[in-house]
Amino acid sequence: MKTYWEILKKYHKYLILSPILVIGFVFCETAQPTLMALIVDEGVMKRDLDTVVKIGSVMVVLSLIAITFSISNLYCASRTAVGFSTGLRKKMFERIQEFSFGDIDSFSTASLITRMTNDTTILQQILQRSMMLLYRAPLMMILAFVFVIRIDVHIALLIGLALPVLAISIGLLLKKGFPLFILVQQKLDNLNNVVRENLINIRVVKSFVREDFEREKFNRSSEDLRDTFIRALNVMITVMPVMQLVMNGLIIAILWFGGIEGLQIGELISLVNYSTQILMALMLVSMTIMMFARASASSKRILEVLHKEPSISDSKPAVTHHYKIKRGHIEFRNVSFKYKPESENFVLKNLSFEIPVDENVAVVGATGSAKTTMLQLIPRLYDVTEGEILIDGINIKEYTLKEVRENIGMVLQKNELFSGTILSNLKWGDENASFEEIVEAARVAEAHNFIMSFPDQYDTLLGQGGVNLSGGQKQRICIARALLKKPKVLILDNSTSAVDTATEQKIRQNLKDLTDTTVLIVTQRFSTMQDADRIIILDDGRIEAIGTSEELMETSEIYREIYHSQQMVMEQ
Repeated sequence: MKTYWEILKKYHKYLILSPILVIGFVFCETAQPTLMALIVDEGVMKRDLDTVVKIGSVMVVLSLIAITFSISNLYCASRTAVGFSTGLRKKMFERIQEFSFGDIDSFSTASLITRMTNDTTILQQILQRSMMLLYRAPLMMILAFVFVIRIDVHIALLIGLALPVLAISIGLLLKKGFPLFILVQQKLDNLNNVVRENLINIRVVKSFVREDFEREKFNRSSEDLRDTFIRALNVMITVMPVMQLVMNGLIIAILWFGGIEGLQIGELISLVNYSTQILMALMLVSMTIMMFARASASSKRILEVLHKEPSISDSKPAVTHHYKIKRGHIEFRNVSFKYKPESENFVLKNLSFEIPVDENVAVVGATGSAKTTMLQLIPRLYDVTEGEILIDGINIKEYTLKEVRENIGMVLQKNELFSGTILSNLKWGDENASFEEIVEAARVAEAHNFIMSFPDQYDTLLGQGGVNLSGGQKQRICIARALLKKPKVLILDNSTSAVDTATEQKIRQNLKDLTDTTVLIVTQRFSTMQDADRIIILDDGRIEAIGTSEELMETSEIYREIYHSQQMVMEQ
């Protein structure tokens, strides 16, 4: 509750006002059957029109006051609930931004989306419903019961005996419904995951003509959610016949025993109305409890995100010393890494090497040799399990995350662009960069010419993910975006794989002309390896060899295999 109260306290005036409005509304509502009894017994039965008009006028005024209270409380509840869900989503989004890659891996993306949308909406609904009904239902039960006692103690005892029967019946049904609503949220997660995976990989689906397979997979997941939700709704629907049976039986009993005791017609009418109010209030309580069951599952999933401490954060030395990266000298000292602490096998094993400032280094290895993983350790997208990484002689954990990541430009294997213009995407590198600086970065990445070929040039609108660009164009824009940061360390992870050989050679030459920037390139192209100052060859998470192209041709069997395989491809 402490987590939620941090958001709710902004709306404390509505939380205080809401019960007051509910009390006023309930008093007006519960007074109506008594006034109706007076109209019938003192006005209608005695044919006293003045009494009918006077008491009727009071009932109309009370109704108008009740409506005013109800509308005011609806505003308070809606304002609080919508504000709460907005604040909760913001808090969750901010926490997710703090997560490392490993933290995000512990949740599925589809699940995180569901938690931020559907789960927060459910909490919004339960908060709004609670402010409108949670006080109202019990208070109405109590006041209505007090009025019944004033009219006839024996009838009150009869109603008192009926309430536990109904409460137990509803309780048993709700107990059966709780697990089903928890299961509904899990099924919704599965459905969102299917949809997300399909939309992301829609080109693959169409290329392999797998629309029917995907349609069937979606239908299975959708029908599974439907069936589970129907099972949960069936429990709620069962409550209504039980409620109706008890209510009808109680009305018959009231009329029977009331007639025996000689109660007036107006008193019998008011007793029936009060019993209906009491049972309806109990029904509202049960429905609210049902919503709480579903909301408790959503709350648990939301709190899992909010209470998840980021595994990578600023250390005390980093916050205290505020070290600055000035050069970009990289050193790995006995670095080992595994994705999960409980895993037995290390992905990277005992890596030790140094990369001087301004050096261009190619990182080479077979698929699965952990090249990308090694490079992701440098900007602390993951943290080393053993050993340490130093930049300019200082452990990267002693720099703030902002300092490390602002000085490291990284172009990932998967080139992600955002909806907007080419210019807005480039400005991700530096939002305050001048247009001249942006053009210069685009020139180095060999992107300027093709950007200028578009009718709107740098103001060209990109579709989602840059779908209206070729793979090579997206790569070059991503490289320009990283260069705009003026990084001390530039990491290119297979980021020219979709670029033709001639353009890649120009990019390599442009990068060599950069000063004060250490460049690491993951590549499969032999020409890029030859151009590098040094080459690091990884094999199954270990360093197989380090050296220049000439040195490795003499000492590394893996490097010679790479050379011969590419020669064969070129000859073919």
